[in-house]
Amino acid sequence: MSGKRKINPWLKAALDFGPLLVFFIAFNRLKDAHVAFGGQSYSGFVLATAIFVPLLVVSTLILWRLTGRLSPMQVATLVLVVVFGGLSVWFNDPHFFKMKPTLIYLLFAALLGFGLARGKPWLQLVMEDAIPMRHEGWMILTKRLVILFLGLAVANEVIWRTMSDAAWVNFKTFGLTVLMFGFFMGQGKLFSRYAVEKPGEDGTEGGGEG
Repeated sequence: MSGKRKINPWLKAALDFGPLLVFFIAFNRLKDAHVAFGGQSYSGFVLATAIFVPLLVVSTLILWRLTGRLSPMQVATLVLVVVFGGLSVWFNDPHFFKMKPTLIYLLFAALLGFGLARGKPWLQLVMEDAIPMRHEGWMILTKRLVILFLGLAVANEVIWRTMSDAAWVNFKTFGLTVLMFGFFMGQGKLFSRYAVEKPGEDGTEGGGEG
């Protein structure tokens, strides 16, 4: 029996997206502020990052406590946020935190790509409970997700290097979320085609036509 426990979906959404929303609000309230501390002047972006990092740590720990597990992607994201967010605050340099999504997406693409090369769609280990599919479907979905992650890594690099802090924060908060949501919404035909049919009540395979 799995040690994973289900929690209220609204609570899970709050824990998943709450820290990012707080970062967005904090940045917009502090973007014109400069706070002197320890002989340095910290911008609103760095201050918002300093709020976001510990908040994400707390929300992730709560999620782990309530569900009994964290996915490898959640762990990797937390580690990179702590490392690069911490570097941005320590060196008073927003560039570290802005590079973090690029590294996360490249890491995910590399890991999933390595699994594909071995014929093992590791994404299935993370999402099989939510999306039951046959092996072929997971291979196709993983290939598409690798391409998406590479595209998002490129997009993040272009935006943070060529646009304003506000533009990057909007992209980080809303753009990436909408793109990921849109990607999975667009996979409806794939999910339907390779869906795992559940056994009928009489023990036969359900969904057949005879």
